[in-house]
Amino acid sequence: QVQLVESGGGLVQAGDSLRLSCVCTEGIFSDYVMGWFRQTPGKGREYVAAISRSGDNTYRADYVEGRFTISRDNVKNTLYLQMNSLKPEDTAVYYCAAERDPASYFFPSMYDYWGQGTQVTVSS
Repeated sequence: QVQLVESGGGLVQAGDSLRLSCVCTEGIFSDYVMGWFRQTPGKGREYVAAISRSGDNTYRADYVEGRFTISRDNVKNTLYLQMNSLKPEDTAVYYCAAERDPASYFFPSMYDYWGQGTQVTVSS
């Protein structure tokens, strides 16, 4: 069983930065591939970024390339999403997710464990 708790969301202006955190409070964090997803009202969860168990391999959606960076600290049992140059279209609830061996890193259905989400709102 894995318990995930996100934090770091908030209301910012376009161009600002935020860093989201996701702490694994139960389970062996380093056993899990981790991902960030986001969701807006009326839409399904959308892939943002993913990272391998060791942190050696990272992946990002095209629309955040060059702006968002995913990282993890397996000593602190924490996943991060550094978000720079935020745009109003980045407004969403952001979720972290964990899975031991997902068939794909990019689809939310491949992940079994989810945090509660943290709201990010970017004003223009």
